Amino acid sequence: MRRRRFLQIAGLGIAGASSLPVARAIARASTSEPTAEPAAATPGRKRWAMVIDEKKCLAHGGCRECIDACHLAHNVPAMEDPRHEVKWIWKEEFRHVFPDLVTPYTSAQVKEHPTMVLCNHCDNPPCVRVCPTQATWKRPDGIVMMDEHRCIGCRYCVAGCPYGSRSFNWKDPRPSLGKEQNNDYPTRTKGVVEKCTFCTERLAVGKPPVCVEESERVGCGALVFGDAGDPGSAVSAILREALVVRRKPALGTSPHVFYIL
Repeated sequence: MRRRRFLQIAGLGIAGASSLPVARAIARASTSEPTAEPAAATPGRKRWAMVIDEKKCLAHGGCRECIDACHLAHNVPAMEDPRHEVKWIWKEEFRHVFPDLVTPYTSAQVKEHPTMVLCNHCDNPPCVRVCPTQATWKRPDGIVMMDEHRCIGCRYCVAGCPYGSRSFNWKDPRPSLGKEQNNDYPTRTKGVVEKCTFCTERLAVGKPPVCVEESERVGCGALVFGDAGDPGSAVSAILREALVVRRKPALGTSPHVFYIL
């Protein structure tokens, strides 16, 4: 018997029966491989999703109206120190958003193209698995939620998210809100994580997310939101007919923010 194998067996023996659930979990994780393309949304079961048409966004001059509207509606602070930045929806260079689509022949213009990003509300969200207090969880309709009251600031979910979609409040964000604070939406405190929630407070009353509404208002129309489980929805039609891509699909997270490039 090899020394390493002997130490593994000895360690399990010392741990005793109380360690069996952990051992079983490790065994399951070691024998399972992530699926690159999980199954589609079940017809008849609500599954919220978003499509971002980058061509329309680019044609509109790379505006920030949808971003500003989102941050204003949800009291997202504008921190002076970039190290303390808090964001729900923002833009990054294309090469950082889709690194697997960049080749040695991709032009600098394409690489530096600002691409909109937000929480992907994955089917298999790693942020949920690593949270020790269940401050983040996934609803039956696919939206990954965040309960700041249960958040202990460990930032495991920040490290677990492969898309960088979560922000941590290193400082009290409320002094940075100014006079434009939205009193209809709760503010956060220092030491908690926050992120996009697909505007669940608006979905509850039959309204679309703020960013989608603002995109329509300014005549851009780059954002389409709806129920991917409804074959008759606009989102389902796009997913059937258009060539769409997702961020890092090989990770098996099954993001539900889709892009038309």
